Amino acid sequence: MTEKKSAFSAILDPIAAATVAIAGVSIIGMAVVEGWQVFSRYVLNAAPSWTEPLALFFMGTTMMFGAAAGVRTSRHFGFFIVIETAQPPLRRALRIFANLIAAGTGLMLAVWGGQMMVDAWDYRMAGAPLPQGFAYMPLCIGGALIALFAIERIVVPLPEQAPASE
Repeated sequence: MTEKKSAFSAILDPIAAATVAIAGVSIIGMAVVEGWQVFSRYVLNAAPSWTEPLALFFMGTTMMFGAAAGVRTSRHFGFFIVIETAQPPLRRALRIFANLIAAGTGLMLAVWGGQMMVDAWDYRMAGAPLPQGFAYMPLCIGGALIALFAIERIVVPLPEQAPASE
């Protein structure tokens, strides 16, 4: 049976797809940058200074955008053992509570990450020709996405799944 998708979820679908794509590109970017760092250090005997800050940026982007994608699919931030063993009315309340915690955490990451990004934007990143605030951008954007997707899970919960034992 096909579930009718809410308008809110339909609007968020391309954002979620972009979130997963950015996380995927970032993990590939991190692997390429780290591979170049190892090659240049041990084969060329001249490691570039930009590889470490760029790899850290890619790692932060992968983590934050991957966490946001996990929130959207209800595979991140939850009390799964407690929720799955609870009775259905309590189960819904616990899922809402878990998503409220995720939304609050995402909001804090977005606000404080944004403040750090703005405060550090005028400083040059050590080892790379980028502003230091660039390093905090994934924290800010990823936090906002975590909050947005957690709110979606409150407003439009995923359908109940049967317990694994059935």
